[in-house]
Amino acid sequence: MKYYIIAGEASGDLHGSNLMKALQKEDVNADFRFWGGDLMQAVGGHLVKHYKERAFMGFIEVIMNLNAIFKDIKFCKNDIANYQPDVIIFIDNSGFNLRIAKWAKQAGFKTNYYISPQVWASRASRVKDIKRDIDAMYVILPFVESFYKKYDYKVTFVGHPLIDAIANREQISEFQFRKQHLLSDIPIIALLPGSRKQEIKNMLSVMLSLVDDFPNYEFVIAGAPSQEYSFYETFIKSNNVKFISNKTYDLLSMSTAALVTSGTATLETALFKVPQVVCYKGSPISYFIAKKIITLKFISLVNLVMDKEVVTELIQNNFNKQQLKKELTRILNEDERKKMFLNYYELEKALGGKGASEKTAQLIFKSLSN
Repeated sequence: MKYYIIAGEASGDLHGSNLMKALQKEDVNADFRFWGGDLMQAVGGHLVKHYKERAFMGFIEVIMNLNAIFKDIKFCKNDIANYQPDVIIFIDNSGFNLRIAKWAKQAGFKTNYYISPQVWASRASRVKDIKRDIDAMYVILPFVESFYKKYDYKVTFVGHPLIDAIANREQISEFQFRKQHLLSDIPIIALLPGSRKQEIKNMLSVMLSLVDDFPNYEFVIAGAPSQEYSFYETFIKSNNVKFISNKTYDLLSMSTAALVTSGTATLETALFKVPQVVCYKGSPISYFIAKKIITLKFISLVNLVMDKEVVTELIQNNFNKQQLKKELTRILNEDERKKMFLNYYELEKALGGKGASEKTAQLIFKSLSN
């Protein structure tokens, strides 16, 4: 079978690569053409466009790059038409993917979606388009299945692929990791400022402002694979800060606490059982627009899945040195850490256990074989 897969960022590349591996087990003749990244490319097939070339964050940034986005949409449609896949698999990335899906459905292609657009967070009116344009939807968060049920659209909860990604990773000993990256033997506070330049600019300076207040901890920046060290270097003013690129899972496995930009990283941090403070700050205009259209009471996936405040969220003006210092001090307290650990174990249960990629691959291949 021929599979055309469209993923738009680092997390989509990770989940897309694991789905591709699972599809290869189901279909020995699987042929892939995809938009993604290095992890998907390592599995095999043809990489059409890397997500690094089209990582636009926030409403203003998207508007400024509309011309490039529309060119990509036109190119993608032509590429699909030339390839003639048996199925198109969309992974998250709703702004781009839902536009392609509308055209693809009208053109007669089979459309599957893995990792739902966040219609449960904003603009629920898009469910009507999803029902019209998507043949099968596989969701990775339990509350999303319930959300779609309200709109009489049957989707399948397959569990969260991060559980498999973390369980199956190659592990390194803490001694080797610290030696390899020239880390001291004091406890680590991991800084996860996001993967896009705009995110990092908004987040990292405030995170690093705490370094001198916590001399008994080593602050380590988790560098995104999409960014060069030279970009981060401009923010680093202390010798007590280290930088490690593209080793976030190894870093989290050895961290005492973490300061995390809202997104998939909040869930990853929780699954590694690391106490965290969730942070978010966007441009004033983007934040104003988001406040108008987002209907959720939480922004972190940890709190959304648990439907209560497990981790503190510091958003926009509340994300400042004074508040961040207070919350970091709190999660370094042993009693607070025990409470968070218990909630993290409940979270992992709610996410449905292992096998998300395999379940999804089986369902996709079965639908093509019928």
